[in-house]
Amino acid sequence: MKVNKWFKVAALATTIGLGACMVTGCGKSSSASENSDTITFMFRGAEDEKKAYQAAIDEFEKKENVKVKVIATDAGQYSTKLQAAISGGKTPDVFYVEQGSVMAYADNGVLKDITKYVEKSDFDLDNIWEYGVNSYRYDGKQIGKGAIYGLPKDVGPFALGYNKDMFKAAGVDLPDPDKPYTWDEFVDVCKKLTRDSNGDGKLDQWATGFNVQWSLPSFVWSNGGDWANEAKDKVTIDTPEFTEALQFMADLQNVYKVTPSVSDSQTLDTYQRWMNGEIAFFPVGPWDMSTYDKLDFEYDLIPWPAGKTGKSAAYIGSLGIGVSNATKNPEKSAKLVEYLCASKECQQQLVDAKVQIPNLKDMAEKWASDTTTMPNNKKEFLDIVNDYGRALPGANTYNPEWYDEFWINIQPVLDGKKTAADYVKEVQPKMQEKLDAINQQKATAK
Repeated sequence: MKVNKWFKVAALATTIGLGACMVTGCGKSSSASENSDTITFMFRGAEDEKKAYQAAIDEFEKKENVKVKVIATDAGQYSTKLQAAISGGKTPDVFYVEQGSVMAYADNGVLKDITKYVEKSDFDLDNIWEYGVNSYRYDGKQIGKGAIYGLPKDVGPFALGYNKDMFKAAGVDLPDPDKPYTWDEFVDVCKKLTRDSNGDGKLDQWATGFNVQWSLPSFVWSNGGDWANEAKDKVTIDTPEFTEALQFMADLQNVYKVTPSVSDSQTLDTYQRWMNGEIAFFPVGPWDMSTYDKLDFEYDLIPWPAGKTGKSAAYIGSLGIGVSNATKNPEKSAKLVEYLCASKECQQQLVDAKVQIPNLKDMAEKWASDTTTMPNNKKEFLDIVNDYGRALPGANTYNPEWYDEFWINIQPVLDGKKTAADYVKEVQPKMQEKLDAINQQKATAK
Protein backbone atom coordinates (compact mmCIF):
# COMPACT_ATOMS: atom_id res chain seq x y z
CA MET A 1 0.00 0.00 0.00
CA LYS A 2 2.98 2.32 -0.24
CA VAL A 3 2.90 5.38 -2.47
CA ASN A 4 4.17 4.97 -6.01
CA LYS A 5 7.41 6.96 -5.99
CA TRP A 6 7.72 7.24 -9.75
CA PHE A 7 4.41 9.11 -9.99
CA LYS A 8 5.68 11.84 -7.69
CA VAL A 9 9.03 12.10 -9.48
CA ALA A 10 7.35 12.36 -12.89
CA ALA A 11 4.86 14.95 -11.66
CA LEU A 12 7.64 17.00 -10.10
CA ALA A 13 9.65 16.88 -13.31
CA THR A 14 6.60 18.05 -15.24
CA THR A 15 6.01 20.93 -12.82
CA ILE A 16 9.65 22.05 -12.96
CA GLY A 17 9.74 21.74 -16.74
CA LEU A 18 6.59 23.79 -17.24
CA GLY A 19 7.99 26.49 -14.99
CA ALA A 20 11.06 26.63 -17.19
CA CYS A 21 8.82 26.91 -20.26
CA MET A 22 7.18 30.01 -18.85
CA VAL A 23 10.54 31.65 -18.31
CA THR A 24 12.18 30.74 -21.62
CA GLY A 25 9.16 30.76 -23.94
CA CYS A 26 8.93 27.21 -25.25
CA GLY A 27 6.93 28.15 -28.30
CA LYS A 28 10.04 29.77 -29.82
CA SER A 29 12.15 26.64 -29.56
CA SER A 30 13.26 24.64 -32.57
CA SER A 31 12.27 21.10 -33.44
CA ALA A 32 14.50 18.12 -32.72
CA SER A 33 14.42 17.38 -36.44
CA GLU A 34 15.76 20.11 -38.73
CA ASN A 35 15.09 17.91 -41.78
CA SER A 36 11.53 18.19 -43.10
CA ASP A 37 11.79 14.63 -44.49
CA THR A 38 12.39 13.24 -41.01
CA ILE A 39 10.01 13.21 -38.05
CA THR A 40 11.19 12.57 -34.51
CA PHE A 41 8.84 10.59 -32.28
CA MET A 42 9.50 10.37 -28.53
CA PHE A 43 7.59 7.94 -26.34
CA ARG A 44 7.93 5.67 -23.34
CA GLY A 45 6.98 2.04 -22.83
CA ALA A 46 8.02 -1.49 -22.02
CA GLU A 47 9.56 -3.81 -24.59
CA ASP A 48 6.22 -5.19 -25.87
CA GLU A 49 5.00 -1.67 -26.60
CA LYS A 50 8.27 -0.60 -28.21
CA LYS A 51 8.17 -3.58 -30.59
CA ALA A 52 4.53 -2.92 -31.51
CA TYR A 53 5.21 0.75 -32.23
CA GLN A 54 8.28 -0.01 -34.30
CA ALA A 55 6.29 -2.40 -36.48
CA ALA A 56 3.55 0.22 -36.95
CA ILE A 57 6.05 2.99 -37.71
CA ASP A 58 7.77 0.82 -40.33
CA GLU A 59 4.44 0.62 -42.15
CA PHE A 60 3.82 4.35 -41.76
CA GLU A 61 7.20 5.19 -43.30
CA LYS A 62 6.36 3.12 -46.37
CA LYS A 63 2.91 4.69 -46.77
CA GLU A 64 3.98 8.31 -46.30
CA ASN A 65 7.50 8.19 -47.74
CA VAL A 66 8.94 9.81 -44.65
CA LYS A 67 11.58 8.79 -42.14
CA VAL A 68 10.62 8.53 -38.45
CA LYS A 69 13.42 8.79 -35.91
CA VAL A 70 12.24 6.98 -32.76
CA ILE A 71 13.36 8.11 -29.31
CA ALA A 72 12.19 5.49 -26.80
CA THR A 73 12.69 5.84 -23.04
CA ASP A 74 11.70 3.96 -19.94
CA ALA A 75 8.64 5.26 -18.07
CA GLY A 76 10.66 6.69 -15.20
CA GLN A 77 12.92 8.72 -17.48
CA TYR A 78 10.40 10.07 -19.96
CA SER A 79 9.21 13.25 -18.25
CA THR A 80 12.72 14.37 -17.35
CA LYS A 81 14.08 13.76 -20.86
CA LEU A 82 11.12 15.44 -22.55
CA GLN A 83 11.45 18.53 -20.36
CA ALA A 84 15.16 18.69 -21.09
CA ALA A 85 14.43 18.53 -24.82
CA ILE A 86 11.81 21.28 -24.57
CA SER A 87 14.01 23.55 -22.44
CA GLY A 88 16.95 22.94 -24.78
CA GLY A 89 15.00 23.93 -27.88
CA LYS A 90 14.95 20.38 -29.28
CA THR A 91 11.31 19.42 -28.83
CA PRO A 92 10.48 16.18 -30.69
CA ASP A 93 8.12 16.63 -33.64
CA VAL A 94 5.70 14.11 -32.13
CA PHE A 95 5.64 13.00 -28.50
CA TYR A 96 3.60 11.50 -25.68
CA VAL A 97 1.57 14.05 -23.72
CA GLU A 98 0.38 13.51 -20.14
CA GLN A 99 -3.23 14.60 -19.50
CA GLY A 100 -2.15 17.05 -16.82
CA SER A 101 0.25 18.86 -19.17
CA VAL A 102 -2.17 19.84 -21.95
CA MET A 103 -3.23 23.26 -20.64
CA ALA A 104 0.26 24.49 -19.83
CA TYR A 105 1.79 23.06 -23.01
CA ALA A 106 -0.90 24.71 -25.13
CA ASP A 107 -0.72 28.07 -23.35
CA ASN A 108 3.08 28.16 -23.55
CA GLY A 109 3.36 27.22 -27.21
CA VAL A 110 4.75 23.71 -26.81
CA LEU A 111 1.80 21.88 -28.41
CA LYS A 112 0.40 22.61 -31.83
CA ASP A 113 -3.34 22.94 -32.43
CA ILE A 114 -3.91 20.07 -34.88
CA THR A 115 -7.66 20.56 -35.30
CA LYS A 116 -7.47 21.45 -39.02
CA TYR A 117 -5.42 18.34 -39.78
CA VAL A 118 -7.74 16.06 -37.82
CA GLU A 119 -10.87 17.50 -39.41
CA LYS A 120 -9.65 16.87 -42.96
CA SER A 121 -8.32 13.38 -42.25
CA ASP A 122 -10.13 10.27 -43.44
CA PHE A 123 -10.61 8.54 -40.08
CA ASP A 124 -13.83 8.74 -38.06
CA LEU A 125 -13.22 10.84 -34.95
CA ASP A 126 -16.56 9.65 -33.52
CA ASN A 127 -15.22 6.08 -33.52
CA ILE A 128 -12.52 7.00 -30.98
CA TRP A 129 -13.41 7.02 -27.28
CA GLU A 130 -14.94 10.39 -26.44
CA TYR A 131 -13.11 10.46 -23.10
CA GLY A 132 -9.82 10.04 -24.93
CA VAL A 133 -10.44 12.77 -27.51
CA ASN A 134 -11.80 15.22 -24.94
CA SER A 135 -8.74 14.73 -22.73
CA TYR A 136 -6.76 16.66 -25.37
CA ARG A 137 -9.31 19.33 -26.25
CA TYR A 138 -8.66 22.76 -24.72
CA ASP A 139 -10.52 26.03 -25.30
CA GLY A 140 -8.15 28.20 -23.30
CA LYS A 141 -10.22 27.81 -20.14
CA GLN A 142 -10.92 24.15 -19.55
CA ILE A 143 -10.09 20.67 -20.80
CA GLY A 144 -12.77 18.84 -22.77
CA LYS A 145 -13.83 21.59 -25.15
CA GLY A 146 -12.35 23.50 -28.05
CA ALA A 147 -9.27 22.88 -30.16
CA ILE A 148 -7.58 19.50 -30.46
CA TYR A 149 -4.00 19.49 -29.15
CA GLY A 150 -3.47 15.76 -29.44
CA LEU A 151 -5.19 12.43 -29.86
CA PRO A 152 -5.32 9.62 -27.33
CA LYS A 153 -2.56 7.07 -27.64
CA ASP A 154 -4.87 5.06 -25.42
CA VAL A 155 -7.43 5.14 -22.67
CA GLY A 156 -6.43 3.29 -19.53
CA PRO A 157 -9.34 1.94 -17.46
CA PHE A 158 -8.13 0.71 -14.06
CA ALA A 159 -10.23 -2.37 -13.31
CA LEU A 160 -10.30 -4.63 -10.27
CA GLY A 161 -8.79 -8.04 -10.86
CA TYR A 162 -9.21 -11.17 -8.79
CA ASN A 163 -7.55 -14.58 -8.52
CA LYS A 164 -10.15 -17.16 -9.56
CA ASP A 165 -8.08 -20.09 -8.38
CA MET A 166 -7.88 -18.67 -4.88
CA PHE A 167 -11.67 -18.30 -4.68
CA LYS A 168 -12.16 -21.91 -5.79
CA ALA A 169 -9.58 -23.27 -3.35
CA ALA A 170 -11.24 -21.41 -0.46
CA GLY A 171 -14.73 -22.51 -1.48
CA VAL A 172 -15.89 -18.91 -1.92
CA ASP A 173 -18.44 -18.05 -4.61
CA LEU A 174 -16.97 -16.18 -7.55
CA PRO A 175 -17.87 -12.48 -7.70
CA ASP A 176 -20.75 -11.25 -9.86
CA PRO A 177 -19.16 -9.62 -12.94
CA ASP A 178 -22.06 -7.16 -13.22
CA LYS A 179 -22.85 -6.29 -9.59
CA PRO A 180 -20.26 -4.68 -7.27
CA TYR A 181 -19.74 -5.80 -3.70
CA THR A 182 -20.86 -3.41 -1.01
CA TRP A 183 -18.03 -2.51 1.36
CA ASP A 184 -19.44 -4.84 4.01
CA GLU A 185 -19.71 -7.70 1.51
CA PHE A 186 -16.20 -7.01 0.32
CA VAL A 187 -14.76 -7.18 3.86
CA ASP A 188 -16.65 -10.43 4.52
CA VAL A 189 -15.21 -12.07 1.39
CA CYS A 190 -11.75 -10.66 2.14
CA LYS A 191 -11.72 -12.29 5.57
CA LYS A 192 -12.53 -15.68 4.03
CA LEU A 193 -9.67 -15.31 1.55
CA THR A 194 -7.02 -14.24 4.07
CA ARG A 195 -5.58 -17.53 5.31
CA ASP A 196 -2.72 -19.63 6.56
CA SER A 197 -2.91 -22.04 3.66
CA ASN A 198 -0.04 -24.35 4.70
CA GLY A 199 -0.88 -24.60 8.40
CA ASP A 200 2.41 -23.23 9.75
CA GLY A 201 0.70 -20.65 11.94
CA LYS A 202 1.53 -17.67 9.70
CA LEU A 203 -0.62 -15.94 7.11
CA ASP A 204 0.63 -16.60 3.61
CA GLN A 205 -2.43 -15.51 1.64
CA TRP A 206 -4.21 -12.15 1.77
CA ALA A 207 -7.25 -10.64 0.12
CA THR A 208 -5.91 -7.21 -0.86
CA GLY A 209 -2.68 -5.42 -1.69
CA PHE A 210 -3.85 -2.06 -2.99
CA ASN A 211 -1.45 0.77 -3.72
CA VAL A 212 -3.22 3.72 -2.13
CA GLN A 213 -2.43 6.15 -4.92
CA TRP A 214 -4.14 4.14 -7.63
CA SER A 215 -6.91 2.51 -5.60
CA LEU A 216 -8.12 5.14 -3.11
CA PRO A 217 -9.89 7.18 -5.84
CA SER A 218 -12.27 4.27 -6.47
CA PHE A 219 -13.26 4.11 -2.79
CA VAL A 220 -13.56 7.90 -2.44
CA TRP A 221 -15.65 8.42 -5.57
CA SER A 222 -17.97 5.49 -4.92
CA ASN A 223 -18.61 6.90 -1.45
CA GLY A 224 -19.59 10.33 -2.82
CA GLY A 225 -16.32 12.12 -2.03
CA ASP A 226 -13.77 13.89 -4.21
CA TRP A 227 -10.54 15.86 -4.00
CA ALA A 228 -11.92 19.11 -5.43
CA ASN A 229 -15.13 20.76 -6.58
CA GLU A 230 -16.19 20.86 -10.23
CA ALA A 231 -14.67 24.30 -10.77
CA LYS A 232 -11.33 22.99 -9.47
CA ASP A 233 -10.86 25.95 -7.15
CA LYS A 234 -11.72 24.35 -3.79
CA VAL A 235 -10.12 21.30 -2.16
CA THR A 236 -12.90 19.09 -0.75
CA ILE A 237 -11.12 16.29 1.09
CA ASP A 238 -12.42 17.47 4.48
CA THR A 239 -15.83 15.81 4.09
CA PRO A 240 -17.29 12.77 5.88
CA GLU A 241 -17.56 10.86 2.58
CA PHE A 242 -13.87 11.35 1.79
CA THR A 243 -12.63 10.69 5.32
CA GLU A 244 -14.70 7.51 5.61
CA ALA A 245 -13.23 6.14 2.36
CA LEU A 246 -9.64 6.84 3.39
CA GLN A 247 -10.20 5.29 6.81
CA PHE A 248 -11.84 2.23 5.23
CA MET A 249 -8.83 1.62 3.03
CA ALA A 250 -6.44 1.96 5.99
CA ASP A 251 -8.64 -0.37 8.04
CA LEU A 252 -8.26 -3.14 5.46
CA GLN A 253 -4.73 -3.52 6.79
CA ASN A 254 -4.95 -2.37 10.40
CA VAL A 255 -8.42 -3.49 11.54
CA TYR A 256 -9.57 -6.27 9.21
CA LYS A 257 -6.03 -7.64 8.68
CA VAL A 258 -6.76 -8.62 5.07
CA THR A 259 -3.75 -6.77 3.63
CA PRO A 260 -0.11 -7.71 4.28
CA SER A 261 1.34 -5.85 7.26
CA VAL A 262 4.17 -3.34 6.99
CA SER A 263 6.69 -6.04 7.91
CA ASP A 264 5.15 -8.46 5.39
CA SER A 265 5.44 -5.81 2.67
CA GLN A 266 9.12 -5.28 3.45
CA THR A 267 9.74 -8.96 2.77
CA LEU A 268 7.84 -8.94 -0.52
CA ASP A 269 5.72 -6.13 -1.96
CA THR A 270 2.07 -6.69 -2.83
CA TYR A 271 2.63 -6.66 -6.59
CA GLN A 272 5.09 -9.52 -6.26
CA ARG A 273 2.68 -11.34 -3.95
CA TRP A 274 -0.11 -10.94 -6.53
CA MET A 275 2.19 -12.34 -9.20
CA ASN A 276 3.00 -15.25 -6.89
CA GLY A 277 -0.69 -16.03 -6.32
CA GLU A 278 -0.73 -14.78 -2.70
CA ILE A 279 -3.19 -11.87 -3.16
CA ALA A 280 -6.88 -12.30 -4.09
CA PHE A 281 -7.77 -8.80 -5.34
CA PHE A 282 -5.44 -6.50 -7.27
CA PRO A 283 -5.95 -3.62 -9.74
CA VAL A 284 -5.46 -4.46 -13.42
CA GLY A 285 -4.84 -2.05 -16.28
CA PRO A 286 -4.82 -3.01 -19.97
CA TRP A 287 -1.05 -2.45 -19.98
CA ASP A 288 -0.75 -5.40 -17.55
CA MET A 289 -2.28 -7.99 -19.85
CA SER A 290 0.92 -9.11 -21.59
CA THR A 291 2.68 -9.58 -18.24
CA TYR A 292 -0.30 -11.29 -16.60
CA ASP A 293 -0.43 -13.82 -19.42
CA LYS A 294 2.47 -15.46 -17.60
CA LEU A 295 0.61 -15.87 -14.29
CA ASP A 296 0.31 -19.38 -12.88
CA PHE A 297 -3.33 -18.81 -11.99
CA GLU A 298 -6.49 -17.67 -13.74
CA TYR A 299 -7.55 -14.08 -13.14
CA ASP A 300 -10.53 -12.01 -14.22
CA LEU A 301 -12.10 -8.55 -13.78
CA ILE A 302 -15.02 -7.25 -11.69
CA PRO A 303 -16.42 -3.83 -10.73
CA TRP A 304 -14.80 -2.03 -7.80
CA PRO A 305 -16.67 -2.31 -4.45
CA ALA A 306 -19.31 0.40 -4.03
CA GLY A 307 -19.63 2.77 -1.08
CA LYS A 308 -22.59 4.96 -0.12
CA THR A 309 -23.51 5.80 -3.71
CA GLY A 310 -24.13 2.12 -4.46
CA LYS A 311 -22.19 2.51 -7.70
CA SER A 312 -18.67 1.55 -8.70
CA ALA A 313 -16.13 4.20 -9.59
CA ALA A 314 -12.72 3.78 -11.14
CA TYR A 315 -9.75 5.74 -12.35
CA ILE A 316 -9.35 6.00 -16.11
CA GLY A 317 -6.22 7.54 -17.47
CA SER A 318 -4.95 8.35 -20.91
CA LEU A 319 -1.74 9.19 -22.67
CA GLY A 320 -1.96 11.47 -25.66
CA ILE A 321 0.23 12.00 -28.68
CA GLY A 322 0.77 15.58 -29.78
CA VAL A 323 2.74 17.64 -32.28
CA SER A 324 5.39 20.20 -31.42
CA ASN A 325 4.49 23.77 -32.25
CA ALA A 326 8.02 24.12 -33.66
CA THR A 327 7.91 21.18 -36.07
CA LYS A 328 9.16 21.79 -39.59
CA ASN A 329 6.70 19.26 -40.95
CA PRO A 330 3.33 19.76 -39.25
CA GLU A 331 1.27 17.88 -41.84
CA LYS A 332 3.35 14.68 -41.76
CA SER A 333 3.64 14.94 -37.96
CA ALA A 334 -0.13 15.19 -37.63
CA LYS A 335 -0.49 12.21 -39.97
CA LEU A 336 1.80 10.20 -37.70
CA VAL A 337 -0.38 11.09 -34.71
CA GLU A 338 -3.48 10.03 -36.63
CA TYR A 339 -1.85 6.79 -37.74
CA LEU A 340 -0.67 5.80 -34.27
CA CYS A 341 -3.96 6.70 -32.60
CA ALA A 342 -6.62 5.88 -35.16
CA SER A 343 -5.42 3.47 -37.83
CA LYS A 344 -6.68 -0.09 -37.62
CA GLU A 345 -3.22 -1.36 -38.52
CA CYS A 346 -1.48 0.31 -35.58
CA GLN A 347 -4.29 -0.44 -33.16
CA GLN A 348 -4.11 -4.11 -34.10
CA GLN A 349 -0.36 -4.13 -33.44
CA LEU A 350 -0.89 -2.68 -29.95
CA VAL A 351 -3.85 -4.92 -29.13
CA ASP A 352 -1.94 -8.03 -30.28
CA ALA A 353 0.90 -6.93 -27.98
CA LYS A 354 -1.66 -6.83 -25.13
CA VAL A 355 -0.64 -3.39 -23.90
CA GLN A 356 -3.94 -1.51 -24.34
CA ILE A 357 -7.58 -1.77 -25.32
CA PRO A 358 -8.42 -0.64 -28.86
CA ASN A 359 -8.88 3.10 -29.34
CA LEU A 360 -11.52 2.39 -31.96
CA LYS A 361 -14.93 1.65 -30.47
CA ASP A 362 -16.01 -0.93 -33.04
CA MET A 363 -12.72 -2.78 -32.72
CA ALA A 364 -12.98 -2.65 -28.92
CA GLU A 365 -16.44 -4.21 -28.88
CA LYS A 366 -15.25 -7.11 -31.03
CA TRP A 367 -12.11 -7.51 -28.89
CA ALA A 368 -14.12 -7.57 -25.64
CA SER A 369 -16.47 -10.23 -26.98
CA ASP A 370 -13.61 -12.76 -26.96
CA THR A 371 -14.05 -14.64 -23.67
CA THR A 372 -11.58 -17.39 -24.52
CA THR A 373 -8.51 -15.48 -23.36
CA MET A 374 -7.70 -13.84 -20.04
CA PRO A 375 -9.20 -11.79 -18.70
CA ASN A 376 -12.52 -13.31 -19.79
CA ASN A 377 -14.50 -10.27 -18.68
CA LYS A 378 -12.71 -7.74 -20.90
CA LYS A 379 -16.04 -5.95 -21.09
CA GLU A 380 -15.27 -4.51 -17.65
CA PHE A 381 -12.62 -2.32 -19.23
CA LEU A 382 -15.20 -0.97 -21.68
CA ASP A 383 -17.76 -0.44 -18.89
CA ILE A 384 -15.26 1.80 -17.11
CA VAL A 385 -14.61 3.82 -20.27
CA ASN A 386 -18.31 4.10 -21.16
CA ASP A 387 -19.84 4.42 -17.73
CA TYR A 388 -18.02 4.87 -14.46
CA GLY A 389 -14.42 5.88 -15.16
CA ARG A 390 -13.04 9.27 -14.10
CA ALA A 391 -9.80 11.15 -14.65
CA LEU A 392 -7.51 11.59 -11.67
CA PRO A 393 -8.15 14.95 -9.94
CA GLY A 394 -4.81 16.41 -10.99
CA ALA A 395 -5.30 15.62 -14.68
CA ASN A 396 -7.60 18.57 -15.42
CA THR A 397 -5.80 21.32 -13.52
CA TYR A 398 -2.89 23.43 -14.73
CA ASN A 399 -0.51 21.05 -13.04
CA PRO A 400 -1.02 18.26 -10.48
CA GLU A 401 1.19 19.65 -7.70
CA TRP A 402 -1.76 20.35 -5.39
CA TYR A 403 -2.97 16.75 -5.81
CA ASP A 404 0.52 15.31 -5.34
CA GLU A 405 0.66 17.06 -1.96
CA PHE A 406 -2.02 14.70 -0.64
CA TRP A 407 0.21 11.63 -0.97
CA ILE A 408 3.46 12.95 0.48
CA ASN A 409 2.80 12.23 4.16
CA ILE A 410 -0.02 9.67 3.95
CA GLN A 411 1.96 6.67 5.20
CA PRO A 412 1.11 7.14 8.93
CA VAL A 413 -2.60 6.79 8.03
CA LEU A 414 -1.95 3.55 6.17
CA ASP A 415 0.13 2.26 9.07
CA GLY A 416 -2.61 3.07 11.60
CA LYS A 417 -0.57 5.73 13.40
CA LYS A 418 -2.84 8.62 12.37
CA THR A 419 -6.58 8.77 11.69
CA ALA A 420 -7.93 9.77 8.30
CA ALA A 421 -9.84 12.63 9.96
CA ASP A 422 -6.66 14.08 11.48
CA TYR A 423 -4.77 13.73 8.22
CA VAL A 424 -7.29 15.53 6.00
CA LYS A 425 -7.45 18.43 8.48
CA GLU A 426 -3.69 18.67 8.30
CA VAL A 427 -3.22 18.40 4.54
CA GLN A 428 -6.30 20.24 3.23
CA PRO A 429 -4.90 23.79 3.81
CA LYS A 430 -1.60 22.85 2.16
CA MET A 431 -3.42 21.50 -0.88
CA GLN A 432 -5.68 24.56 -1.06
CA GLU A 433 -2.69 26.89 -0.99
CA LYS A 434 -1.07 25.04 -3.87
CA LEU A 435 -4.31 24.87 -5.88
CA ASP A 436 -4.76 28.65 -5.45
CA ALA A 437 -1.20 29.20 -6.68
CA ILE A 438 -1.73 26.92 -9.66
CA ASN A 439 -4.93 28.71 -10.65
CA GLN A 440 -3.12 32.04 -10.34
CA GLN A 441 -0.32 30.63 -12.48
CA LYS A 442 -2.87 29.70 -15.12
CA ALA A 443 -4.40 33.20 -15.05
CA THR A 444 -0.97 34.78 -15.40
CA ALA A 445 -0.08 32.56 -18.34
CA LYS A 446 -3.26 33.65 -20.12
